[in-house]
Amino acid sequence: MAINKSNLVDFITLGCSKNLVDSEHLMRQFQANGYQVHHDAEKPEGRIVIINTCGFIGDAQEESINTILQFAELRKQHKIDKLFVMGCLSQRYLKELEQEIPEVDQYYGKFDYTGILTALGKTYKANFAVERALTTPSHYAYVKISEGCDRTCSYCAIPIITGKHRSRPAEEIIEEVTWLVSQGVKEFQLIAQDLSYYGYDTEQKAMLPDLVNRIANINGVEWLRLHYAYPTNFPIELLKVMREHENVCNYLDLALQHSSDTMLKRMRRNITLEQTRHLLHTIREEVPGIHLRTTLLVGHPGETKEEFDELKAFVAEQRFERLGVFAYSHETGTYAYNHYMDDIAQDVKAQRVNEIMELQRTISAEHNQHKVGKTLRIMIDKEESEFYIGRSEFDSPEVDPEILIAKTKTLSTGSFYSVKITNFDDYDLFGEVTL
Repeated sequence: MAINKSNLVDFITLGCSKNLVDSEHLMRQFQANGYQVHHDAEKPEGRIVIINTCGFIGDAQEESINTILQFAELRKQHKIDKLFVMGCLSQRYLKELEQEIPEVDQYYGKFDYTGILTALGKTYKANFAVERALTTPSHYAYVKISEGCDRTCSYCAIPIITGKHRSRPAEEIIEEVTWLVSQGVKEFQLIAQDLSYYGYDTEQKAMLPDLVNRIANINGVEWLRLHYAYPTNFPIELLKVMREHENVCNYLDLALQHSSDTMLKRMRRNITLEQTRHLLHTIREEVPGIHLRTTLLVGHPGETKEEFDELKAFVAEQRFERLGVFAYSHETGTYAYNHYMDDIAQDVKAQRVNEIMELQRTISAEHNQHKVGKTLRIMIDKEESEFYIGRSEFDSPEVDPEILIAKTKTLSTGSFYSVKITNFDDYDLFGEVTL
């Protein structure tokens, strides 16, 4: 059937999974208004294009601007009829973008993007509020439980972009998860800028444990995984919930950023190395076998070689199962931008990133080696020419290692299988189906 290009909307999503959720909600609204939608098509064909931007750090901003410029040129040549931009970059730099790239029909921020429907003469349909047009494989989805952030980390522009922390009503989240289950979703990644703070703005106490408990009790939720928790005032009660529910994955994404007390203070993290060590010990003791993912920041203003060496020693000591590291970006409006000189050379930042990742490569390989001979419950994500590609409860989509499964039997995408691990490399595992 030929595509009606005038009725086709191409969505391009840049940045994190929180942006992806926004795109999915808006795409569903467009479908409800009679449009066809494509997401991240290799060759966009629609006459309407919507770009959801990222404005977190320099590289992400550059990617967003280059993408806007690419489609602005098509708009100038009348190859598309409408071009809309939404998301973090336009939330942060609205006036500058309007002046510099006027070919865009209209810019929207992080929270007013449903106005695109109005601009096209359509209406927002409240009865579809929790529904989404999934862009992920149909068996997993991201669920955003809050917006904004009340933390005051020196380097972070997120509070500038998104404002104060705002918890979504639990009933609305439960309704969304229930609807997603009805669509065949089995695996849920709970996401927020700061999971730990959920409920403090509405109930003046940590409500994440209660929310996780309620979601875990929904029939059809096979896996529930937690992303982007903050170590300060971490809700310890959550660990009991994780331990008591088999479908809450033994996995936690806990962003630590650094280990040096001097750097933690300079970064305004409101935690010490001793407190961090105590928290990590408690988590591992309360949830045996848990896999911890963390992110680290190197090259923050004032970071000395000695402080960086402290961080390396901490990584070697803690042996995180999953770890990412990024270089400091001097972001306008942040505390660090206003109070510190960006005094670490880019090549030094890059070298520090490489050193941490090389250390983590060895640690990851050793963790993988210990899994050889074990049998894991695996979700199949996709089929490739030589292998099926799957993940265990310890692996989140896109960011974590994969398990390559020999094609000795026919497997179904989105289904679970018992897989015996037979081999490993630095980051990935190899296995065979046993059942």
